[in-house]
Amino acid sequence: MIKLMLKLLASLPLPLLHWLGSALGHILFLSAKKAKLRTIKNMQQSGLFADPIADAVNKSFISLGKAILETPYIWGKDNQTIAKLMQNVKGWETVEAAIKAKKGIIFLTPHMGCFEITSLYFALHHPITVLYRPPKQKWMRPLVAGRARNNITLAEANANGVRQLLKALKKGEAIGILPDQAPRHGEGEWADFFQKPAYTMTLASKLSSKTQAAVIMAYGERLNHGKGYTLHLTAIDSIDTPSLLNKAIEQQIKQQPSQYYWNYKRYKTNRKSKAKLT
Repeated sequence: MIKLMLKLLASLPLPLLHWLGSALGHILFLSAKKAKLRTIKNMQQSGLFADPIADAVNKSFISLGKAILETPYIWGKDNQTIAKLMQNVKGWETVEAAIKAKKGIIFLTPHMGCFEITSLYFALHHPITVLYRPPKQKWMRPLVAGRARNNITLAEANANGVRQLLKALKKGEAIGILPDQAPRHGEGEWADFFQKPAYTMTLASKLSSKTQAAVIMAYGERLNHGKGYTLHLTAIDSIDTPSLLNKAIEQQIKQQPSQYYWNYKRYKTNRKSKAKLT
């Protein structure tokens, strides 16, 4: 039943999906109390929104609703459609410079806008290895694995996956990482994220220091009325520490705060990690 529903969503036009996503966002805004409280708290922590922030919270949930419904659509489209969906690309010259340098590229794509389309678009031109964490729901795993196509290779978030990433960088190829994903215990360090300690991954910083690869922040801005996306690419000077990584993510979020996933549990901890903080 779920697979059939996802297939149906993938067949609908993007403007209709985004309209339905807006409706879904309104429903979540009214019904998901815990998520709403977490969103408000995270927005207030960021300092990017004036009080009262009810309107901003509603817009955040609308963005989330669109993201939920557009994901199966994006996964199911061919190369030609992906190319058409990308209405504009800003900063492609940073990619061309990195390709010429032959030291590899580390793409950082935070939970913001449509991050799924960023690797798909880049893969139209060059190979990329994307780090991912298999979903807990078994029925979703074949769907996620289906993202491996064309020039995209998936690397699971484990020791073998890290070796895949290193191998790609040494070949001068690109890799993709969600830099604001909460890491497992032992895979992160405490660093401020909008003036509050967040357990932050160390992998991106270590790969950057070890390979001297170019670091580029990538963000797929969702355009209004289902008109497609604009890809923003920004070269980052240094992410050699988790603190610098979080600063780079903050700067990215400030470009379009309403499209960040403020509902994401960025400050979650496990007992072992929390013990080290205290």
